[in-house]
Formats: sequence, structure tokens, C-alpha cells
Amino acid sequence: MSEEVSLWEKIKEDFEQPIKNDPALNSKLELFFNYPGVWAIINYRIANWLYIRNFKLLARFIMGITQIITNIDIHPEAKIGRRVFLDHAFGVVIGQTAIVEDDVLIYQGVTLGGVNLNRGEKRHPTIKSGSVIGSGAKVLGNIIIGHNCRIGSNSVVVKPVPDDSTAVGIPARVITKGRDKNPMAHNKIPDTNKELFAYLFKRVKVLEDAIGCCDKATCNQDISQKDEELEKIYELYLKTIKD
Repeated sequence: MSEEVSLWEKIKEDFEQPIKNDPALNSKLELFFNYPGVWAIINYRIANWLYIRNFKLLARFIMGITQIITNIDIHPEAKIGRRVFLDHAFGVVIGQTAIVEDDVLIYQGVTLGGVNLNRGEKRHPTIKSGSVIGSGAKVLGNIIIGHNCRIGSNSVVVKPVPDDSTAVGIPARVITKGRDKNPMAHNKIPDTNKELFAYLFKRVKVLEDAIGCCDKATCNQDISQKDEELEKIYELYLKTIKD
């Protein structure tokens, strides 16, 4: 995370994030009524300040009320850096030992959750700076999502993701290194399941043609050519879903 600044400086930056990241914002007055993610983060800042000074019950009370009002559940002990923006934000859950570094964008329905109940251990993920977590994604366990990563919508991430990568699927797989500069470019994330099914359908069609063909000499040549093309497609698919 970046250098430490005052609580009020962080809150000021939190208010600025919708202005920078949401083209739907028409008036600063909307911040008070239409951005629950901003209010959840601001309340978290205050609760976290209290929590680390041992006012733990009061901090939990503040975040409990925040959860009822905003439908966003953030544990006050979680570590959240500067300029983190929860866009729409309904259903976001950030667990006790989660770490979210600076300039992270999180969409609605995201869970940064744990996979065990062992007290005293780090049970939740670390999200490095510049990353984007798509709506509905679940990032589970003490894993690291690297700098400038993109996690596709509704993915379930249970393994670390290296810097500058995109991960999608259930369970999520790293499908490419590097990411589009536009954090909203979810339409550019490939559908690996669709690609696999397309390959399988083409493979079945080649086999059906081979079985039903009368002119074996002509068919064998044609099938061999199609088989080579499918092998190239399959090799590209395997590279795409590398672990």
C-alpha cells in the first residue's frame, strides 16, 4: 500500500472515486443517495480507526448498522487501501483478514472470503493494487491476486493469480497475461467453456462424417485436413487455460 495519510484524507479520496469512475454520476448530491459503496467504505474507515484502537465492539456495531443500510458486509479489521471503489456494491463481502490495496475496483456481489475457521490465521485473500474484481466473483482463502489483475464476473478463485493477468471460470483459470486498459472491458474476456464445446461439436462432426462416408479415399484426405485444423484449435485452447 502507499504511504499513510490521515483518516480524513482517505475519506476525501473515497468521495472522489465515483466522480472519476462512474459516468452515470451527474451531480455530487447523488453521492449522498445513490452510492452505498462509498458510504460503506467511509463507515469502514471510521470503524477500522476505532477497531485498531481497541474499540472493537463499537466498530462492529457501526459496520453492523452499515450492513443493514447498504447490504455490504465489511469486517472492521480488514485492511483496505486508498481510492478503493465499490461500484453498485450490493452484496459485497470483505472478510476479517482480507487485504485490499490501493486503486482496486470491486463490483456488486463480490466475496473476499475465507475457507477455514482457524483463529489467528490469515484466512482471506490479498488483492494487490490496480486490480478489478468483476460482479459476483468469489475470491476465497489466503491467496494473492496480483497487481493489475482482472477477475471475470461470477468466477470462483481459489488459487493465486500472477500480476497483470486475467482469470475466469469455476474454478478460475488464468487465461491471459496483460489486460485491457479499460477496466469495464469484460466483453473482451474469452469464454473458454464456449470454445471447448465448439471444439467438441466439430470433433463429433468429423467422426460422423468418417463413419458415414462412402468414398474412403476422398474422405480420409478431407478428414485428415479437418483433424489437423482441430488439433491446432485444441492446442490454442490448452494454452489459453494454462494453470
